[in-house]
Amino acid sequence: MRPFGLAALWICVAALAPAQGNPPPRETLIKAGRLIDGRSDAPQANVGILVAGERIVAVGPLAQVQGQAKSATVIDLAAMTVLPGFIDTHTHLLLQGDPTSESYDQQLLYQSTPYRAILAARNARIALEHGFTAIRDLETEGAMYADVDVKLAVSRGEIPGPRIFAATRAMAPTGMYPIVGANWELELPHGVQPVDGVEGARLAVRQQVAHGADWIKYYSDRRYYFGADSVLHSWVNFTDEEAKAIVDEAHRLGRKVAAHAIGADGIAAALRAGVNSIEHGDGFTDALLDEARAKGVYWAPTVTVAYYVAGPRGGVWGPMIAAQKRAFQRGLQKGVKIVFGTDVGGFPWTELNQAKEFAYYVQYGMTPLQAIKTATAVAAELLGQDDQIGAVAPGRYADLVAVQGDPLKDITELERVRFVMKGGVVYLSK
Repeated sequence: MRPFGLAALWICVAALAPAQGNPPPRETLIKAGRLIDGRSDAPQANVGILVAGERIVAVGPLAQVQGQAKSATVIDLAAMTVLPGFIDTHTHLLLQGDPTSESYDQQLLYQSTPYRAILAARNARIALEHGFTAIRDLETEGAMYADVDVKLAVSRGEIPGPRIFAATRAMAPTGMYPIVGANWELELPHGVQPVDGVEGARLAVRQQVAHGADWIKYYSDRRYYFGADSVLHSWVNFTDEEAKAIVDEAHRLGRKVAAHAIGADGIAAALRAGVNSIEHGDGFTDALLDEARAKGVYWAPTVTVAYYVAGPRGGVWGPMIAAQKRAFQRGLQKGVKIVFGTDVGGFPWTELNQAKEFAYYVQYGMTPLQAIKTATAVAAELLGQDDQIGAVAPGRYADLVAVQGDPLKDITELERVRFVMKGGVVYLSK
């Protein structure tokens, strides 16, 4: 997808965004040729989906549901496969690709937060047009609380975009996350909120929640290397006491916690702290996978970004792909809760379709239906939204996508979304 100029962006936004205060049609009847509802183990044929306002009110055989619709607007998707809107649980709206430290520094040093927020609005639209009706945005990378601003603009109907669950700034101890400069006379921008000590950890959680954080994220590790045991190891950032303070305070305030944890040491530390999700997780061992499963911890493997950064970063990043694939296959066998997450923003929003992640999951051993569930029912469960999104069922939001072919035969169909509805409003139809 080509990048938009600013004038074109706002023209498109105005055209796509529903007018403020203008509700969706009172009733809409969707005729689905095939339905993959996000929960069932098999697709259904010739299904009717009745939408009232922003919610689904009936799903069933077309003739039956059609009888319930009185004066509904009809959307004919009889030649398509309909699915729940996709959920990406690991994104960065405020980041435009960081395969190298130079590309990362360029954004933090030479782009203002308002400029980055404009790009984030564009990225929200891209995500929605690719079929992602909900995202968990796991930190702004130095753009403070701008993800909350984008979330508010979307929720108020000012710009089109997915439902956003924001993590704001993320956390790492002093000196353990970029930008770390060699010139001690300059205080450079921080990609995270620097946090030190147990009391500092609790204060940071409170500050982020006060500024609108739905989730808390921290960096459990850095500096990855393979040891003599062939395990991918890492340096752990926080002390156990600090990490546990982050998690305990977040849970006390009703927030869940995601931990960036790539090496086995960082994963182990995050699991000890009691996090809700492990991000990346390349260094998962059998023992750590067993622990994650026993504790009900979710794992967002972010495979797409692993391939994207391996070449430019070099060194250990290439072999990490093979380690992650082995861990994924073992985790799948063991029943670990693998959830769809891409780390888009780590690769440019305008270069790759984040739905590419589905194909990697199938290549790594999932069935197409299992892969779809990672971005529907499983992702909704992680977000605590399984009664709202992630399934085509009565009472859920009318968040729907449609593709021309059958994704159970060719998972790459999900990279070619033809129809997107969010909350009963159609944002894409082609």
